[in-house]
Amino acid sequence: MIKMPGQEPWAIHLPHLLLDTCCGFFITLLLRRLYAWFRQEPAGVSVCLHIICLLAASLLWTQFKWHTLQWFYGSWWQPMTWFDFGTWTSASLTMLATWTAGYYGIKIYLDNAEQKHKAAEALHLAKESQLKMLRYQLNPHFMFNSINAICTLILKQHNANAVTMLEKLCDFLRYSLYTDPLAKITVQEEIALLQTYIDIEQCRFQSELNVQISADKGCNSALMPSLLLQPLVENALKHGIGNKNNIAIAVNFSCDDSRLHIRVSDSGTGFNLAEPASRGIGMKNCQDRLQLIYPGSSCFKLGNDEKGGAWICMSIPLETLESL
Repeated sequence: MIKMPGQEPWAIHLPHLLLDTCCGFFITLLLRRLYAWFRQEPAGVSVCLHIICLLAASLLWTQFKWHTLQWFYGSWWQPMTWFDFGTWTSASLTMLATWTAGYYGIKIYLDNAEQKHKAAEALHLAKESQLKMLRYQLNPHFMFNSINAICTLILKQHNANAVTMLEKLCDFLRYSLYTDPLAKITVQEEIALLQTYIDIEQCRFQSELNVQISADKGCNSALMPSLLLQPLVENALKHGIGNKNNIAIAVNFSCDDSRLHIRVSDSGTGFNLAEPASRGIGMKNCQDRLQLIYPGSSCFKLGNDEKGGAWICMSIPLETLESL
């Protein structure tokens, strides 16, 4: 743009402009390399090196432009006047300084974007690891009690019941260990898994355990975290029976236009609301999983029924395979 108003003939003006532009382009490639080295130095040293390098590059570009222009005019050496030196060097310095500012502006933007991407990726990996840890944290009491119940059945020579319970336990553990803990399953699949777990416990408690599972029409295809309810039912069995000889547990699924609602209630001794730590690790794991999977959009409430027993209500966004 500075050269456009000039009086040079186009036969000189165009090739000189081309050489001028190419030289400036290659100078910026060199500056980019040098700037990368300068950034490794302390801040004060780096700033001084940038300024010195920028001035040297401007002088180099000015000399190249001047001598190539004289060469086009057929003169091998023509000294510059101070006016030409000042105006041409100012133009070179302005152009390279503008390029430097643009270069660092773009680089800072890209570096920030990369840092945000890495931070988001690290947060995602941490979230996945935490979810897997919560899902794989099987209650040791469940394993111990199940195996102990199988041994008891064998000692009593109830071999058919022992084999049935062992098969159910293998099916449950196989799913727990080999299914992606981050995957969501349908309510129908969750009910089937929960029923497998209940069948195992039924062998232990016999007629003392009564579990009713129901799902409203249209809920079976809704998606939810896998094995979400097993710790809650296990918690009801562990802390709910107390001095009672039997316990009834009810699990209900319902949904509206936007949310899936899950309610687990029992006829046990109820929660000790004054001591949250006494409710068991399974319940806390369930809450943590919901907060990680549905940040800010899940609901987890609990309480005691006036007629006796405890209840837990959960609410999560309604998702189906078709909506994903």
